[in-house]
Amino acid sequence: MDLQKHAQQPDTAARTAELRASDADRDRIADLLREALAEGRLTADEHAERVEGVLAAKTVGELDVFVRDLPIAHQRRPAHASAPSRPTAGAIPMDPDDNVVAVFSAASRKGRWRTGRRIHAYAVFGSVDIDLSEALFDHQQVVIKAFAVFGSVDIRVPENVSLRGMGGGVLGSFEADTLDATDAEAPVVYVDGWAVLGSIEARPRRGRFVADILDKARRKTDRSRRGHLGH
Repeated sequence: MDLQKHAQQPDTAARTAELRASDADRDRIADLLREALAEGRLTADEHAERVEGVLAAKTVGELDVFVRDLPIAHQRRPAHASAPSRPTAGAIPMDPDDNVVAVFSAASRKGRWRTGRRIHAYAVFGSVDIDLSEALFDHQQVVIKAFAVFGSVDIRVPENVSLRGMGGGVLGSFEADTLDATDAEAPVVYVDGWAVLGSIEARPRRGRFVADILDKARRKTDRSRRGHLGH
């Protein structure tokens, strides 16, 4: 009976291969192809041809074909612990390092700027835009305390940080995507606050990454390589 039931169950891998591919799936495969090109496993023409195929792929199974012969596609990703739902006690000061205020107006923080540990955002009949996708993180934990009253607070973070939401809404909306970084040392952004007849939204900005995390990873790789070479 058990064997019969098992035989009737559709194969999990087959079901996954038939799923429609998302933009995130295509980006993941494109990243693998880019790494294979850098390692010399693909020629420039092969890389261009496969990327073109990735962009045209409709299902997850079609995407997997383009990396099936690459070792990096079969490597196990290192396990990582999820970021805590709340910041470490005593790690974040009560007073803000930065205030972003919009009253019947608009205010923003974007581009190459240095974040503090606590940022307060106030949108009263106005809009606040906080973009951390190119920011410099001096601290591993950052809290954004947002208040939207008949206004909106829009927060964007890079894809390689962790994101947590702790707020709520009163006749308004509070939406914060949960995001886990693969790097245990990556910054964690906590979004807290209240939306009263307004909106607070926090989500990753696709295709943007914290540069200093990537630089740190490269430095670690370079040190390891030099160590193996005896330098």
